[in-house]
Amino acid sequence: MEQLNGFPTSYWRTSLEPSTYPRLETNLTSDVIVIGAGIAGLVTAVQLIERGYDVTLIEADQIASGTTGYTTAKVSSQHGLIYDELIRTFGEEKARLYHEANEEAIHFLRDQTTRLAIDCELEDQDAYLYVASSGPKHKQLIKEGDAYSRLGINGGDATQEVKDRLPYPVEQALVIRDQAQFHPVKYLLGLARHFTEQGGKLYEQTRATSVESKRTPTVLLESGHQIEAQKVIVATHFPFNDFKGLYFSKLEVHRSYIVSGLVPEDFPDGMFMSADQPSRSLRHTHTADGKRLGLFGGENHLSGHQTDTKANYQALADFAEGEFRVTQVEQFWSAQDLISLDKLPYIGQMTDNDPNILVATGFAKWGMTNGIAAGLLLSDLLTGIPNRFRGLFDPNRSKLHRQDVKQFAKNNADVAIELLKGKVSRTSRSADDLSIDEGGIVRYGGKTVGGYRDVSGDLHLVKTTCTHMGCDVKWNNGERSWDCPCHGSRFDYEGNVLEGPAVKPLKKWNE
Repeated sequence: MEQLNGFPTSYWRTSLEPSTYPRLETNLTSDVIVIGAGIAGLVTAVQLIERGYDVTLIEADQIASGTTGYTTAKVSSQHGLIYDELIRTFGEEKARLYHEANEEAIHFLRDQTTRLAIDCELEDQDAYLYVASSGPKHKQLIKEGDAYSRLGINGGDATQEVKDRLPYPVEQALVIRDQAQFHPVKYLLGLARHFTEQGGKLYEQTRATSVESKRTPTVLLESGHQIEAQKVIVATHFPFNDFKGLYFSKLEVHRSYIVSGLVPEDFPDGMFMSADQPSRSLRHTHTADGKRLGLFGGENHLSGHQTDTKANYQALADFAEGEFRVTQVEQFWSAQDLISLDKLPYIGQMTDNDPNILVATGFAKWGMTNGIAAGLLLSDLLTGIPNRFRGLFDPNRSKLHRQDVKQFAKNNADVAIELLKGKVSRTSRSADDLSIDEGGIVRYGGKTVGGYRDVSGDLHLVKTTCTHMGCDVKWNNGERSWDCPCHGSRFDYEGNVLEGPAVKPLKKWNE
């Protein structure tokens, strides 16, 4: 397939008109302030407004402008090779709880979209996990199948089923039945309408920069205004106030890619994911004019650790063409995901000594179910309703397993290495050498800076020190962004924050 060009755009976000909620231009008080209008934030906000609370929801950009708007939108409890690992790490009881939390999220979604008449293209699909060849991942898949049996998961071996559906070799496959897929932005916009109709206050383009909680919890905004509340819920994907509870040391940040293209009507039903490498994810949706659109995902890596991300998109495009006869890529986009030390999300009280600040993060690429589970748990915690998943997802769970310690050491060693590499790196390339639509580390005025030359030929220069913790950002040529390899903060070519935990833009070179 010919080389992909242009800026990435998400099908979910461009297939309908964007939201237009106002910016907050004054101080406020509220029972609860929810920060972040992704799936976790909106589900929580709706639950609380329906229970009679005065709720304010703020979003730094627009609804679904974060990971929810750039996902594959699989609504599934099949989360890769997870259940055998959870049994080994936590035991059968907690592994079963994790599965039940995600299954309950699927049932909740079905019931809620019916009750609120939200048309979000929700449809039932089975979810398949497969390996293409024998090897270590094949052995893990066999153990995963045993875990399905031990936990009573509705599924099991589906090898012949997948061999019959996919056009390339498959060694073995598992299925979980009665899963779902949907249009995530339509779902969130439907929740937002219901939330505001019930009296909820929703503000876009309203960035929180810090939370003070010595007396009355207070959220400080980039605009200089503030919101006082009894409870604060941080649902910003990566907690922007991550120094509270040291979340920057407990989360690993991954980036993965999606391309979409029109496919024949015989494109297989179902949601597919490979357990081996290269990672591949498949599903389909239908466009407004009824055409079948295939979504091809994969190419996962640590955020900020690859700079030639155009190659990731190209690999997926070539896969779609070679295996599914896709002749043209319609759109391509990517998403960022957070993985906790023990693979379970952190949902609940952010620290053990402050009951007024709650968090939801670490959904490990499965935010469509984990995000809903988070909203249900957080709303129960705030309203005093018992929830049997509380201990499982408690961010302050005390038992640190050997694997958690190893992962903690690895995460933070990687950060230290990236911090050092950034400080000693140099370049001899001049900013004048940048071509149209090209960026990178360059020399300008005798200094090392970040530069990008836009399609009009204008040069944009920024200082490359991340405003979160001082690591040096790297140029991402597919997104035209500056990405931090330490904790995943991302900035556009002018330095504006795209993704946290950073809340301040990169400094422009002339500042």
